[in-house]
Amino acid sequence: MTTPREWEFAGVRGAVTARIWPNGGARYVALLSHGYGEHLGRYRYAADALVRHGAVVCGPDHAGHGRSAGERVLVDDVDAWVADLRTVAESARLDHPGLPTVLIGHSMGGLIATRYAQRYGAELAALVLSGPVLGRWDALTELLKLDEMPDVPIDPSTLSRDPEVGRAYVEDPLVWHGPFKRPTVQALQDAIDLANEHGSLGALPTLWAHGEDDRLVPLAGTRAGIEAVRGDDLTERIYPGARHEILNETNRDEVLADITAFIDRALG
Repeated sequence: MTTPREWEFAGVRGAVTARIWPNGGARYVALLSHGYGEHLGRYRYAADALVRHGAVVCGPDHAGHGRSAGERVLVDDVDAWVADLRTVAESARLDHPGLPTVLIGHSMGGLIATRYAQRYGAELAALVLSGPVLGRWDALTELLKLDEMPDVPIDPSTLSRDPEVGRAYVEDPLVWHGPFKRPTVQALQDAIDLANEHGSLGALPTLWAHGEDDRLVPLAGTRAGIEAVRGDDLTERIYPGARHEILNETNRDEVLADITAFIDRALG
């Protein structure tokens, strides 16, 4: 596997750690946006597949996540994460001038990626959304009704049919295992509303991939969001029996083959 290197920059909310999986013969940049409570180090398998496909792969640990600074999982405006993601993209463009950028976002990272595409879509060649938090996420609505956030960790069995994925998640010290924080819950809801209101992604080639048995970010809620933002070029892949982390699922090679085939088409 390709060994990533880390670098640090001054983000909107403090120091942000980014990773890059180099590729001397790259033909495109794959910009990764990870999900809530986790970090980019959990994307090694996907990054390696993308490097073999011809990408230089990069992305940040969002502020308050992984190796980046900031109070854990706290944000008051998702667009602050969008701004940090764009800093990584701009660095990649300077290091690899002329290469097209494909943005890949998972779960909450899919919401961040959608907001990025709505604001800076002209800078992207394609967008891939894996189990994205879009449209309607009933868990947020229920949390906002409570006076206190419950200290209930994510059930690792909902991540993947592969029990090793859940075990590694539980034992990962860089993963947040505590409760949601109210400002973050509100910021996520506000970003969902903004994405819905902004509307179409226009001509940007977009792949939406989702596990049929996703109990963390249910398919029906996301579908409403996809309908709100879909543009002229949407490809949909729903994987029977798959849970939330399709990039870590038992059929992850099938998922990654679909993603790389979509990228080939988008890049022409």
